[in-house]
Amino acid sequence: MSESKLQEAVHTLKTAGVRITPQRHAILEHLIESLSHPTADDIYKALEGKFPNMSVATVYNNLRVFKEVGLVKELTYGDSSSRFDCVTTDHYHIICDDCGKIVDFHYPGLDEVETLAEQVTGFKVSRHRMEIYGVCPNCIKKTQH
Repeated sequence: MSESKLQEAVHTLKTAGVRITPQRHAILEHLIESLSHPTADDIYKALEGKFPNMSVATVYNNLRVFKEVGLVKELTYGDSSSRFDCVTTDHYHIICDDCGKIVDFHYPGLDEVETLAEQVTGFKVSRHRMEIYGVCPNCIKKTQH
């Protein structure tokens, strides 16, 4: 499944006139395979063995390109560094207060919130964002021992 997502993403980049370098391909592949919503630094650390000449700036520049063509969403939750999420479908995030882990979940009922907001306020809604906070199962286990 991630192979077809990768091919679609590469196609999207080519259509937008973006050249596919080996580093760009590797960053994209890492993002698609990662379920952890990595930071730019996480991506850099994961790939530095394979690309010793790659800098953190290279990772940031590529993430900016991916964001511009709509392949990646930048998630900022008030902590020091942004996390990056490969855009697949609309979904929400639940974030651990202790370790910062972010997990995706989809709740179809919330899709109606934009329509309702438009009807109630007269706004033309462009997007919405919802985050849920709590403590993940791993952190709960740590505090129970």
